Amino acid sequence: MIIYKQFSFDAAHFLPVVPEGHKCGNMHGHTYMLTVFIEGHPDEKSGWIIDYGDLKKSIQPVIEKLDHHLLNEILGLENPTSENLAIWLWHKIKPLVPELIKIELKETPSSGVIYEGF
Repeated sequence: MIIYKQFSFDAAHFLPVVPEGHKCGNMHGHTYMLTVFIEGHPDEKSGWIIDYGDLKKSIQPVIEKLDHHLLNEILGLENPTSENLAIWLWHKIKPLVPELIKIELKETPSSGVIYEGF
């Protein structure tokens, strides 16, 4: 079974490795939507794979490192594309939540990335 939980955060960034004049080379911001997917079997007693409250407690400190910050200033996010941000999030969250199987990161309502680690 797969369960999921969503998080949102606001952050600014610019992409330093785009052609001159590309609009994403300018500082701008997004309200990112992160969905984490957890796989497991419900516990016989609780009926849960994981308590959503515990999941939030595990992941919230990672979100707080990004929320209302300039992503380019965070170690490992010097070129904060959605793809690079998804990889960064994976490497921060997976050690905290070993049951993590996938994340979806939306930069806008119609654009995002799905990452399953490697």
